[in-house]
Amino acid sequence: MLGLPLAFTTPIILTALIGLPLLWYLLRLVPPRPRRISFAPTRLLLDLPPKEETPARMPWWLTLLRLVLAALVIFAAAGPIWNPPAAGPPATGPVVLLIDSGWPAASTWERRRAAAEGIVADADLANRGIVLVPTGTTAVDPQVLRANQARDRLRTLAPVPYVPDRAAAFANLEKALANAPDASVVYLSDATTLDGDDAAMGELKRIVGPRPLVTMAGGLAEPLALAGAENAIDALSVAVLRTDREQTARSGTVRALDMRGLALGEAPFNFEPGALETQARFDMPVEIRNEVARIEIAGEESAGAVQLLDERWRRRTVGLVSGVNADQRQPLLAPSYYLSRALGPFADVRTSEGHGSAEAIGGFIDAKLPVIVLSDIGTIPPEAEQRLQRWIEGGGVLVRFAGPRLANSDDRLVPVTLRRGGRTLGGSLSWEQPQKLGSFSADGPFRDIAVPNDVTVQRQVLAEPDGLLASRTWAALTDGTPLVTGEPRGKGMLVLFHVTADTTWSDLPLSGSFVEMLRRVVALGGSSAAEAAEGGGTPIGETIAPNRVLDGFGAFSSVPPTAKALPAGFKGRASADHPPGFYGPSDGLVAVNALLPADRLRPLDLAGLGRVEAYRDVAPRDLRAPVLIALFALLVLDALIVFLIGGGLARLRPRRVHAASLLLALAISMLAPPAPEASAQTAGSPGNTAPAAQQTPEQLDFAMKATSATRLAYVVTGDAETDAISRSGLKGLTDFLGERTALEAGEPMGVDPAKDELSFFPLLYWPVLPNAAKPSPAALAKIDAFMKQGGTILFDTRDAETVLPGSNGAGSPANDALRAILAGLDIPELEPVPRDHVLTKAFYLLRDFPGRFASGQTFVEALPAQEEGEERPVRAGDGVSPIIITSNDLAGAWAVNEDGQPSLPVSEEEPRQRELAFRAGVNFVMYVLTGNYKADQVHVPALLERLGQ
Repeated sequence: MLGLPLAFTTPIILTALIGLPLLWYLLRLVPPRPRRISFAPTRLLLDLPPKEETPARMPWWLTLLRLVLAALVIFAAAGPIWNPPAAGPPATGPVVLLIDSGWPAASTWERRRAAAEGIVADADLANRGIVLVPTGTTAVDPQVLRANQARDRLRTLAPVPYVPDRAAAFANLEKALANAPDASVVYLSDATTLDGDDAAMGELKRIVGPRPLVTMAGGLAEPLALAGAENAIDALSVAVLRTDREQTARSGTVRALDMRGLALGEAPFNFEPGALETQARFDMPVEIRNEVARIEIAGEESAGAVQLLDERWRRRTVGLVSGVNADQRQPLLAPSYYLSRALGPFADVRTSEGHGSAEAIGGFIDAKLPVIVLSDIGTIPPEAEQRLQRWIEGGGVLVRFAGPRLANSDDRLVPVTLRRGGRTLGGSLSWEQPQKLGSFSADGPFRDIAVPNDVTVQRQVLAEPDGLLASRTWAALTDGTPLVTGEPRGKGMLVLFHVTADTTWSDLPLSGSFVEMLRRVVALGGSSAAEAAEGGGTPIGETIAPNRVLDGFGAFSSVPPTAKALPAGFKGRASADHPPGFYGPSDGLVAVNALLPADRLRPLDLAGLGRVEAYRDVAPRDLRAPVLIALFALLVLDALIVFLIGGGLARLRPRRVHAASLLLALAISMLAPPAPEASAQTAGSPGNTAPAAQQTPEQLDFAMKATSATRLAYVVTGDAETDAISRSGLKGLTDFLGERTALEAGEPMGVDPAKDELSFFPLLYWPVLPNAAKPSPAALAKIDAFMKQGGTILFDTRDAETVLPGSNGAGSPANDALRAILAGLDIPELEPVPRDHVLTKAFYLLRDFPGRFASGQTFVEALPAQEEGEERPVRAGDGVSPIIITSNDLAGAWAVNEDGQPSLPVSEEEPRQRELAFRAGVNFVMYVLTGNYKADQVHVPALLERLGQ
């Protein structure tokens, strides 16, 4: 530095400028003056036009041009450098450099450091001391430094990866000014704040007082940041933030990376003029989104432009299996509705529609889903239960909800031992008032959730008290009975909600706490460290050591010695003690970010902070490149002048262009062979992938016949006499339906559950033979799926007169065979048909459902208890019972000969009994086809109007 903005790296070369006058003289002598010789015939040559005209001496302007060329060569060789003047207050005391060194300054850090070095250089020329006070580092007391010491400190100074603590830095500034009363202050500000710094600016004004103060802000690219990453249902989104509302539109790209740093996708973002926030969305499959560990703004090197994601941001896929049959479709009553709505904000829900319980469970396990939810699944087939056991021990989370099926089953796949039956208001284990949710266990995943005071429970499944019940209880009612229990098994977890997933047993699904409880339970499928940060199952007081942290530029670096372990339940933004990065073991990382989801950038209020100047580029600039460019341009100009003056233009004569015909006779357009015509594939062609191509001709014929009309079906037992009675009985019922109702059903069909498709039929009549073989697991899976999809099976043991009254079929071979069949099916709680059941009024008004016998009972799915004070003529459930059991031999009463006469006698030889049997069959069919239509009071006006007509 020479004290001037212009300097030279090799100033000795400038002495060559002394030779420019000599060069001027030499250029004037070139070209030399021509010699004059007297020649008499010269007069004759005067009339000839000269071919060239050469001046006697060089023009002065050409001489000046070449002198400039020579001077530029000397300047370029001397190495000119331009040093812009730095901003600094005119004073004689030390210069205090207050530098914002948080992540908002990282993306333009080199420009800020260059500005600081320029101020140090000017202070060095004025023989002034320098005091450096970075806002990101407050542990070192400020000292007056010499210029070379200040430069060394600036070279090692780097931005920190968190928002700087300006209040602590201003305390250091006050110490520095107290030791140097004549000091002046230069504040290199990033002009960015989150919250709480406006008061700190007032403190800065007080500390500086009347001293000279220059604030540098603006003139650089504004910082960009990321916050609020959300892995939603359809996309992964993140908020892109900026500070300056006055900026025009701006665009960029956000990249998503995995844990290894491999790019998984990019998403553009665009700021509208005046907007401070915009969104970037990654439209990727959930499996890829779950692999994202880092989101960053391309080209923005700062810790604030990085969002780290851990297990808490993973969107888990949850498989939902419901024990309720498929015709229950009222949205506010179906358990799957409540579960889907509660799980939707943080998980992708896959339902098991169209499949039986065992098939759905197997499909979810094959798909490697981390969480499976079973809603009121009472009986799990042994094969599926064994697979669930292995899946849980391998790390899966099974969440179960109680219900009538679970309450009446002997299921062992529960965390605690359950009592048979349940706990109901008005029963032997009832409350005088519904019980409220009392507490959450201090060691469970719900410990930091506020206990809601509006959750009441009317019914639940009870746990048998033992020594392990207290340790497995996560949530309890006010009387101490468990509401949610859980047990770790292997690497996984088994969780049971002792109430239903809908509102029939409690109003927990209507509470906001239900969503948070499910969030915590689903999170158990992730790492233990992530659960600790989210308040999961890690014991209180446990800390998590830092694994990898970010530096101020957003790059991973080694853990600094000042970093401390992360306390359990930490939910704050990064700080000096907890820099942004990953904490915990490699298989359970917890992410800490520079910004919280709710953080937004705001411009810092710099009003009253002295003279505010924009950052200028004070870095030295090498001027050799522009000097050489100017030199080259003048050389081209000189060559052009010489070319014109020397007669070169006269030499340019037009030349003829000889036309040469180029022969392009290459045959390159060869005709491609025509493609064979694609023939239409028939249903039976090998290339056809339609379902029809996968079926045999027998299956196609069966499907065509079953769907050509509404048909009743019966199960083929293999006993010729029984099958003949079933066929003739359903034929007689079909004819009766055609005479008495508007239903025109087709001929009944026999089916084999092991190989035939059952979904074509609304009602399946199943005569149970004594000592009948139990169907195969595949057949049971199809039967279970049929009942779940809305089909109804009418089991008929035909032994009403061979069993003792009140024995419920005990000792009957047919009942034993039926029990063996039902043991492999997930069936609801059953009860005798009540008097107010819609089945008694579906078409005819009936009290009993006789067949050939009248002494047997008919069982259907148990209905919810009628509320006290409720008076309705018909009480119906939310759908059609998937199972009906009788012992009255209905098909024997319906069976007729070809001439229309009854095939078998009834037990009491009363014509009225056979009529009632047919009416019972009509009610069964109408109940299956119309559901609870007669119980819906919405239709009462229409029915009354029709009766009036």
